Amino acid sequence: MVFPTVHLNGTSKNALREQALDAVEALDKALKAMAEAAPNGRDFYPQGEVVLVQAQVEHRARMKEVEQVASEYRAMVNAIDEL
Repeated sequence: MVFPTVHLNGTSKNALREQALDAVEALDKALKAMAEAAPNGRDFYPQGEVVLVQAQVEHRARMKEVEQVASEYRAMVNAIDEL
């Protein structure tokens, strides 16, 4: 992953860090909302048990993708802290 370089003509270290932290906060909020929107069996049982399992698999995949992006922004914060 490529991280920003702090220099005189670029964005300040503090601003870069705050931007990345804002992204982490937003992604954590999204993950919480997504967890609350997890598939509920009551909403799928008329379609059969297999459909609920598929919905759960898809939900976990979406969660994993957002968790990966949040992890990358956390890594960016750490890299900026080390500058």
